[in-house]
Amino acid sequence: MTLYFTKEHEWLRVEGETAIVGITKHAAEELGELVFVEARDAGTVVQAGESIAVVESVKAASDIYAPVDGEVLDNNPQLSDDPARVSSDPEGEGWIVKFRLSNPDQLESLMDADAYAAFIA
Repeated sequence: MTLYFTKEHEWLRVEGETAIVGITKHAAEELGELVFVEARDAGTVVQAGESIAVVESVKAASDIYAPVDGEVLDNNPQLSDDPARVSSDPEGEGWIVKFRLSNPDQLESLMDADAYAAFIA
């Protein structure tokens, strides 16, 4: 399992050819408690930089972007009843989508945990 981060404050946990995507703890703190999450449907093919979800908090609505190219396999079913789970556990049970990587070489352009920590410092 390898963890990557984007400048848009998404995290990507890679397990083989599958990736799980969510927002970072930093992003969750900036947004505040989420009240709505809507993710792309399974089977949707996305390119890096395309919106894969929308999250809304009492402060703002934000798009969540695909860090790399892939196909959405699933979205977190718990978020329809409990969108605040993203706020309370953004880098764990608050994951947003799971997808299949179509170009794993794109992972090289993402940050590791140390680089992300330096980025938000």
